[in-house]
Amino acid sequence: MSLSILPATPDRWDDLCELFDNKGAYSNCWCTWWRLANKEFSEASPAGRKALLQALVDSEVPPGLLAYRGGEPVGWMSLGARETFPRLQRSTKLKPVDAEPVCSVVCFFVHKSARRVGVAGALLEEAESYAARAGFPMLEGYPVEGKRRPSELFTGSTELFESHGFTEVGRRGGRPIVRKTI
Repeated sequence: MSLSILPATPDRWDDLCELFDNKGAYSNCWCTWWRLANKEFSEASPAGRKALLQALVDSEVPPGLLAYRGGEPVGWMSLGARETFPRLQRSTKLKPVDAEPVCSVVCFFVHKSARRVGVAGALLEEAESYAARAGFPMLEGYPVEGKRRPSELFTGSTELFESHGFTEVGRRGGRPIVRKTI
């Protein structure tokens, strides 16, 4: 399968909306769950979350990557400096394992027509280039383990990360923190 992976830039906003089917991916989150504190997320409307994501896409630093197959958007990955994700900063289970600067991979969304064909893996591979261009020495992820429904795999699976050379560097409360040096 031939995929193109491109940064989520303003000229690709409509593609992201098409991929999310104007429903905001999972439960109208618009991929802002990690980017807002719990209270802020709860108080934000779906339109407010969408506006936040659009503002991030319109910023100088793309907040993620889009996967295209045959010119159609089929996948998304949210990533960026760990500090840009308040939930990570406040989490007791996912708090930093050290002071190393990392590019955090926090979310995947793959269209149901493109699941199980390598879209998430291709996004993860391109994340290495993205992080290297941004000056990060490593990528970090927060996957889930075991068999899950697709909607529960939004952070990726341990198998996905391990198959791309990530290793576990921490675990608090059962959830692994994985890294790959770039």
